[in-house]
Amino acid sequence: MKFSEYADFDGLGLAQLLADKQVSAAELAMCAHEAIAEKNPALNAVLSTLDGQPYAADGPFGGVPFLIKELIVQAEGALSRAGCRATPAVPAAADTNLMQRFRQAGLHLVGTTQTPEMGYNATTETVAFGPVHNPWKRGHSAGGSSGGSGAAVAAGIVPIAHANDGGGSIRVPASCNGLVGLKPTRDRTPSGPGVSDPLFAHAIEFAVSRSVRDSAALLDCVAGADLGAAHIIAAPETSFAMAAATPPSALTIGVLRGSMLGTPVHSENAAAVENTVKRLQNLGHTLVECDYCLDFEEFARHINTIWCAFAAQFVEQMTNLTGCAADTDHFEAVTLTCAEFGRNTNAVEILAALDYVNRITRVAAAEFAAYDCLLSSTLATPPPEHGVLNQNDPDISALDWTRKTFTYATNTPLFNSTGQPAISLPLHWSADNLPVGVQFAGKMGGEGLLLSLAGQLEQDYNWQAKQRSLWQ
Repeated sequence: MKFSEYADFDGLGLAQLLADKQVSAAELAMCAHEAIAEKNPALNAVLSTLDGQPYAADGPFGGVPFLIKELIVQAEGALSRAGCRATPAVPAAADTNLMQRFRQAGLHLVGTTQTPEMGYNATTETVAFGPVHNPWKRGHSAGGSSGGSGAAVAAGIVPIAHANDGGGSIRVPASCNGLVGLKPTRDRTPSGPGVSDPLFAHAIEFAVSRSVRDSAALLDCVAGADLGAAHIIAAPETSFAMAAATPPSALTIGVLRGSMLGTPVHSENAAAVENTVKRLQNLGHTLVECDYCLDFEEFARHINTIWCAFAAQFVEQMTNLTGCAADTDHFEAVTLTCAEFGRNTNAVEILAALDYVNRITRVAAAEFAAYDCLLSSTLATPPPEHGVLNQNDPDISALDWTRKTFTYATNTPLFNSTGQPAISLPLHWSADNLPVGVQFAGKMGGEGLLLSLAGQLEQDYNWQAKQRSLWQ
């Protein structure tokens, strides 16, 4: 099977070829490994390769090649270094619960992908492994923190890859690479057994893909609480796959033309929203103006408190585990700065941050009573050149790092705080051919509606033709 043939299929398309015995799982794995060998030197997205990993051949994706990000999820025999020089290069001893479900879905693990250190960046440019290049334009960001997965999927190496999202880390690389990036509702997917509701429930695990149906079918496979989970949310009324295949009735959609944090939005990102508004109107939906906006400084200050507490924990865990020093020979400068801020944060400040999160969650829920979902740009700019978000900058404060990150990833982090589902869709490319995503955010538990609308827009826009231009 030639690469151009292999890459033209999404995950379910490859699974159908397997079911029809037109191709073998071994042949698909060989295609993936050959694609890594050919394309990864220019991308720097895949960090390690794997052979012989188990999977359920009778799963919906039985035998489809798959990659995992080296953060949170663990696969027996695979590395998970969190983009950090201090992390031991020791294969995991056992699968996490989500990995077990990936295998049960039939996904065949063939390697691991890059993440920024601790996942604490909206781009993926590490001291440990170097920058991940955007497959649409070298020297530009592939997003973060799931930038390795995003670049690999966009380049056609695999049709689906694991990703997680604590402030936009599924949606940011989806926007940068021209992909579908769904952040599910809080607690929809399992994070155990090693962690429970990471980042005080701001982070959630899932994937990036090239098609809506792949994201929907995979969510059907992995959704649901794992044993001992802290919270259990209501199951969907119908399968996510069925929702994605069923166009929605006429919706009322809020339109946020700028940033919900009040920061500037690039003309290409604004154009992405305007073009999508016209497309939605032609599909029969009602668009209503929304001026929802948070106080940038208040939001940044409280979310900075939460992130820095976990930075402190990360650095302490690594130094205790390895005996290494907490210095720039082992960690990036911003990680150390944020860890120091976190160590000096007291319990009252953390509780104040969590109280703030509760307040904005209630306000957002009231705001969403007026419409079915909210449209905005995913990011404030097209994918920037490397070096714009430098996690090894010794001169930036912890709060300024958070400010800088949120000025770029301006419309994604609120929905990590509220727990609402949100999806980035590839509905625009800039004048210089860089992907620019648009985001739809839904009500709690509303992935089905988002997937239904996404499926309708996918049929209307046919972004697969644009995606295929990378390799055809």
